[in-house]
Amino acid sequence: MNNHGARPLIPPYPDSRPRALSVSELNHQARHLLETSFIQVWVEGELSGFSRPSSGHWYFSLKDQKCQVRCAMFRGANQRLRTLPREGDQIRIRGKVTLYENRGDYQIIVEHLEPAGLGELQQAFEALKLKLQSEGLFDPARKKAIPATPRHIGVVTSPTGAAIHDILTVLARRCPAIPVTLYPTAVQGQAATADIVNAIQRAQQHGVADVLIIGRGGGSLEDLWCFNEEAVARAIASCSIPTVSAVGHEVDVTIADFVADLRAPTPSAAAEKVSPDQNHWLRRLNEQELRLSQAARRLTQRLHTQLGHLSARLRDPRRELQEKAQRMDELDVRLNKAIAQRLTQTRVKTDHLTQRLATQSPRRTLIAARDQVTRLHERLEMATRHYLKQQQERYQYNAQALHVVSPLATLGRGYAIVRDEQNQIVRDASQLGEGAAITARLGHGSVTAKVTEINSNGD
Repeated sequence: MNNHGARPLIPPYPDSRPRALSVSELNHQARHLLETSFIQVWVEGELSGFSRPSSGHWYFSLKDQKCQVRCAMFRGANQRLRTLPREGDQIRIRGKVTLYENRGDYQIIVEHLEPAGLGELQQAFEALKLKLQSEGLFDPARKKAIPATPRHIGVVTSPTGAAIHDILTVLARRCPAIPVTLYPTAVQGQAATADIVNAIQRAQQHGVADVLIIGRGGGSLEDLWCFNEEAVARAIASCSIPTVSAVGHEVDVTIADFVADLRAPTPSAAAEKVSPDQNHWLRRLNEQELRLSQAARRLTQRLHTQLGHLSARLRDPRRELQEKAQRMDELDVRLNKAIAQRLTQTRVKTDHLTQRLATQSPRRTLIAARDQVTRLHERLEMATRHYLKQQQERYQYNAQALHVVSPLATLGRGYAIVRDEQNQIVRDASQLGEGAAITARLGHGSVTAKVTEINSNGD
């Protein structure tokens, strides 16, 4: 018993306060929260406090006018850089936000570092992209179609990288029946460019693949740079096999992506794009099999029903022949009766017409018509002779009347028709001049004379 009035160490009732985290738990949860909230970030600022211990790792801070953040770039990442950063450089970094739990320091694990602004590699990338685009190598019209069901798939990548493993895993799952040929090549470093070009040429010479996947797994811009080389871009553009570019992760973009016939965000996605899904084929095959089975069952039932109907309608051929023979006998009897009846009717009708013809013989009509024709002929002759006589008398009368007014009659009474040298009739003495030749038409004949005197007064 405590005689000094101190509180007991164990309270007499349960503790209702919230559970307190340990420092390790707090830092661990904070690290998890940071890493899940910031999967990958780009940050730009001034490099400060650069440290390069013997381990090969780099430690520095990135700051601006107000704040700074600690950064760590491990040896595996910084070895890919071509130049060593210096204190005060303006740089851009790509990395993951995390927490160093031992000290509770918030920091960025840097995966890539480059000068701020447009870096040297990025400038080369943009220049080559603009050049090839102006030549039409990115034109969609020149891109070849990827076969929906390839017979053989070629892969240009490293035989030891994760890309070939991912591609083969996807192809084995989706359609293992399609053969795959690997054209091994380096996918990083100075020798990778020539290796990739040679691998593409070997695939064309081999002539078995009808689609070609070209790519590798993720990495920094320097790691992927061989896929930004002009030689690789032109080899892909001139490849006779449809090509699929599968370089890096989804965020990585290379020149190979632009010139290839199809871009896939990852090697696994490339395998997905070029291979049919065997499960889909199996589902369709099962559906078709089910439909075929149901159709065959319905057809069998329908044919069975038709067979039953036909069997019920089928009769004994001998009975059918007997009925047909009996029917023919009945028709024969009916035909003979009809013929006899028709002959009798025709005979009666013929006798009736013969009697009518005898009573209405045309001989009398012909004799009467002949007599009438004779009388009409005589009347026509008499009328014709009378008409001709009338016309002859009329002609003689008209001839006499015409003779009275004829110019020849006038000439016969001593007159003449005078014409000048132009054969114009002279009606006035003033039409002629002395010495003019004239022709005078007389009652009988004509004379030619010359004018010796002209008297216009008519005396």
